[in-house]
Amino acid sequence: MSGSNFVDYVKIFCRSGKGGSGSAHLRREKYIPKGGPDGGDGGRGGHVILRGSKQLWTLLHLKFRKHIFAVNGGAGSGAMKTGADGKDIYIDVPLGTVAKHAETGNMLFEITEENEEKIIVKGGRGGLGNVHFKSSTNQTPRYAQPGEELEEDWFILELKVLADVGLVGFPNAGKSTLLSVVSAAKPRIADYPFTTLVPNLGIVSYHDHKSFVMADIPGIIEGAHEGKGLGHRFLRHIERNAILLLMIPADSNDIMKEYDVLINELKQYNPELLDKKRVLAITKSDLLDDELMDEIRDEINVTPYLFISSVTGFGIDRLKDLLWQTMTG
Repeated sequence: MSGSNFVDYVKIFCRSGKGGSGSAHLRREKYIPKGGPDGGDGGRGGHVILRGSKQLWTLLHLKFRKHIFAVNGGAGSGAMKTGADGKDIYIDVPLGTVAKHAETGNMLFEITEENEEKIIVKGGRGGLGNVHFKSSTNQTPRYAQPGEELEEDWFILELKVLADVGLVGFPNAGKSTLLSVVSAAKPRIADYPFTTLVPNLGIVSYHDHKSFVMADIPGIIEGAHEGKGLGHRFLRHIERNAILLLMIPADSNDIMKEYDVLINELKQYNPELLDKKRVLAITKSDLLDDELMDEIRDEINVTPYLFISSVTGFGIDRLKDLLWQTMTG
């Protein structure tokens, strides 16, 4: 998933189809000159529908498809023939896509399951033909209903990455390196901040053919909840993770202070994030000897935590075990 191909925000204009008009036809045959009303109903206008797809990881396919129009319903006709329904338009989106009204920002719905369908603009109902308006006092109604009007508006689609474990930490905490070690994902890795500018997903194999999905979320900075940097775009991906793996490097000046800053950023953005299960990993532990590890243990006042090194593999199997137990416990 390269930076140029990962798109997690698009603004689109959707228009449904107008309902077809009902028919005001009167039956006229050779031997039935006054056969009465036989106008059929109009067809329904097409919906625009969002549909979840596991095959998609990005909204890239919608980046240049700004206008999406469904088809109008067909008009009714004589012999009580109903007009054709307008064709529905399906927009396939990744799981974790949230639809919002562009002007108000109100959330409309979210797509979280394979083949889940939600109508974003509803097609107008077809109008009733004149056959419905026949009565004892009006044997020959010469009118029918017009079809309902279409719906149209601008909408925002945002992607919140769905993963079992989200890696949370400041830039250069070793998140991308860990993901590359425990999965087949190949994120960009370098020894400087903000190497990761988009989320990377990897599938982590576990015992007995089990697996779980891990997401490398771009590094948080202090003030991210206020939108500093790309704060809001980064933080929203964390909302969809079952477990938060907070990662702080062993060479940090103050591990617990860094931990508290991360927790505060999550809390300020969305207090519900603190309800998620959390694990603390002290990364780059190959830099430590036993004496330094003991000093750090005396500082840490949260559980569960463990020391890991993605470079040497130290603690990686224990980390997988802990994450699996936390997920299933």
